[in-house]
Amino acid sequence: MAHAETHDDTAGAGPTAPAAKLTLLTLTAMVVGSMVGAGVFSLPSRFAQETGVAGALIAWSVAGLGMLMLAFVFQTLAVRRPDLDAGVYAYAKAGFGEYLGFFSAFGYWASACVGNVTYWVLIMSTIGAIAPALGDGDTAPAIILSSVGLWGFFLLIRRGVKEATAINKIVTVAKLVPIIVFVILALVCFEPSVFADNFGGADYAGSLFNQVRGTMLATVFVFLGVEGASVYSRHARRREDVGRATLLGFLSVFAIFASVTIVSYGILPMSEIAELRQPSMAGVLEAAVGTWGKVFVSVGLIVSVLGAYLAWTLMAAEVLFVAAKDEDMPRFLGRSSGDDVPVPALLMSTALSQVVLVVTAFSDDAFTFALDLTSSLSLIPFLLAAAFAAKIALRPRQEKVAGRSTRGELVVASVATLYTAFLLFAAGLKFVLVSFIVYAPATFLFVKARREQNRRLFSPKEAVICAVSVAGAVVGVVALAVGWIEL
Repeated sequence: MAHAETHDDTAGAGPTAPAAKLTLLTLTAMVVGSMVGAGVFSLPSRFAQETGVAGALIAWSVAGLGMLMLAFVFQTLAVRRPDLDAGVYAYAKAGFGEYLGFFSAFGYWASACVGNVTYWVLIMSTIGAIAPALGDGDTAPAIILSSVGLWGFFLLIRRGVKEATAINKIVTVAKLVPIIVFVILALVCFEPSVFADNFGGADYAGSLFNQVRGTMLATVFVFLGVEGASVYSRHARRREDVGRATLLGFLSVFAIFASVTIVSYGILPMSEIAELRQPSMAGVLEAAVGTWGKVFVSVGLIVSVLGAYLAWTLMAAEVLFVAAKDEDMPRFLGRSSGDDVPVPALLMSTALSQVVLVVTAFSDDAFTFALDLTSSLSLIPFLLAAAFAAKIALRPRQEKVAGRSTRGELVVASVATLYTAFLLFAAGLKFVLVSFIVYAPATFLFVKARREQNRRLFSPKEAVICAVSVAGAVVGVVALAVGWIEL
């Protein structure tokens, strides 16, 4: 998960940068940087908990195709509707009305905030290997230290620390070097017999379909940021390089993610990989080369996560700030300080992360819970964007798009829509209901924004959507209270 790097990287080549300067290689590197994040460090254990080699190969094939179609959807929308530049949620608003657009903005923002929690849990779990009091990142000391970190970054950004170019250079190296070294060393230490034993999956894995389904949210998490590829188009030296960079960058990232997962099956039995503490990549490398491998990966992860966290926090606040400026959120969220820091939006983002951080203490697996919730919350914005692209391809004149839509665009949009719909199914009832619990209270912000504009609170269609979301939240709360679902 590294969507934030998209924003920081473009900050360095923002409005003041000369247009049409970026080469294909530079664009490709920016695409890679926007997607490779801390999530890759958790992949071995996440996959081994669900599936063996066969299931992993199928899962990455499905995820690769689906996410590539989604990447092309965002690229197409950037070309067909260049007027929509207020964020991913703008596509939901343009295609399906203001209320769903609001939900999309809120879900995208909430996903970023929950994603920040996974960073702190992962840091504490990493340090917990030498400081047992921190456990797997979900103990009281871990939550207290994480909270200090949350609010420490709030104060840092509050003072006007917005540019993080130097930090991002360190982060990029810290991310890629340990991952590449891991794959090389794992191949050197690869044991074919162990790999063969892991091929069909363990007894606990269940049917092949359920194995693949169980990995889907993990693949969403690590691919968050795929929508960032299209934002670089105005900086390209040649317009056609954008599509090439999208494909090359995506395939490079896909190869990294799949390699980390598959080579791990050649080091340890999948039942042992499944039991590794996060970051599981460190545990796999320790089994392959000794303690130094674990330390090497752990240090790289902590540097990477701290740098990426700064960018993610800025991105989360920016989502609320831009939505408020576009009158989709209450006006107070559109205020900024003299240093151009959106303080109310930043405060609200940090507060939500704090709440989710506390909730993780009640989860059996804090990291997995936060990871899956991050993925679930991002699915609504992705589904609505893909559906909007399909709508444009079917009715280009009615949607007032630039240029002519092609049959290929309809196929891409349709596959992306089906894929994101399948992801909601794969998430399961638990995360759908928990997502409703997060979404439903957000309606208060929508109502406040409408009142500020002296507008009718809900249209008939919006009232139905509101009723469904509230009903879903009520069912979710009851299900948690009586034990039907557990965090």
